[in-house]
Amino acid sequence: MDIRKEVGAVEQEVIQLRRDFHRHPELRFREFRTAGIIRDYLEALNLDEVLSCSGTGVIGILRGGISGKTVMLRADIDALPLTEDSGEPFSSETPGVAHACGHDGHTAMLLGEAKIWAAHRDEIPGTLVFLFQPNEEDAGAQVMIDDGALKMAGNPEAVFGCHLKHNSPIGTISMVPGPMMASSYYFKVRINGKGGHGGYPHLCISPISAAAHVISAIDTFNSLEQSVFRPTVITTGMIHAGEKDIVVPDSLEMQGSIRCLHFEHEKVHARFRELVAKSCDLCRCTCNIELKCGNSLLANDEGLFEMAKKAAGEVVGSERVLTRDVAVMGGDDFAEFSLRIPGMYYFVGMGDPAKGTDVPNHNAKFRLNEDALAIGMEMQMRLVTDYLNMQA
Repeated sequence: MDIRKEVGAVEQEVIQLRRDFHRHPELRFREFRTAGIIRDYLEALNLDEVLSCSGTGVIGILRGGISGKTVMLRADIDALPLTEDSGEPFSSETPGVAHACGHDGHTAMLLGEAKIWAAHRDEIPGTLVFLFQPNEEDAGAQVMIDDGALKMAGNPEAVFGCHLKHNSPIGTISMVPGPMMASSYYFKVRINGKGGHGGYPHLCISPISAAAHVISAIDTFNSLEQSVFRPTVITTGMIHAGEKDIVVPDSLEMQGSIRCLHFEHEKVHARFRELVAKSCDLCRCTCNIELKCGNSLLANDEGLFEMAKKAAGEVVGSERVLTRDVAVMGGDDFAEFSLRIPGMYYFVGMGDPAKGTDVPNHNAKFRLNEDALAIGMEMQMRLVTDYLNMQA
């Protein structure tokens, strides 16, 4: 199979699919229209199985003409609660919801790949699983795993995924062995004090003062306790307290995230709990601390990395395969799959200032560079081909 030629033949169809998804974005676990289109499309390809999982998740299974390993390809399908301001003629028609992270592109690419593979099923030395995951933005992968997605998929031996990247130039592919995207845990801290009149603070126990000490301790932890060779960052993003300017509140709630680009996140979490508790104790307050996993550390299998690096060189040229300054403190719950299966995740560059496709993800002006879709499809297909042929 001439992969580049086959990708070129479906490129325009993939672009139209992507634009349709973009017009009709849907939020987490409510991707009903999106999932319906995916299911209908896969069933029309006459795959061996098309299964539902976790409500709006879809799993397509294609068994090749030659027995071999099973490899899973994952795409995320959810949008964001955000009002689009991209100026695209196919902008979101759903108020307050937008595909501002590129998931519409990921979904369309994987459908295009499924169409090509289905037309060449007799040449596949193994089994392909096309997994379309809801709610990437809030730990949907773990839900699918808990609901039996991996067993439904035949317990794949490898999993591949990618993300379109705004700050990598179009025509590049980026990857690293080992840690690629940080673990992300979300904290919620409730600080309890004693409210009262703002004119008599000595009769109160202020949770706001305690929160100030907590933030100071976190900032010191970030700047002085962490090695630059072990990237870690704790960020406070929300504080709610009080209802009136002359009243000291009884309690305060603060929320934020803890991100680690290394395997020692449990030590960081323990230190965070200690800092919060001691800061509150200093101010005579008590506290309750909750930590919720957004996603685990995404670390690439080193053997798959070497294979992916070679495949990427065939797609864009070895000089355009970026392997330095690639890892990021953002997260992706693809990590939940690659914790359980050898995985490979990479970025497909789409940045082009002239087209406005260098705007960060989760931004109202985010625009996707459709020239990157063919690159992403070709990369994924070459990687799958190399993996299955190696295993044959």
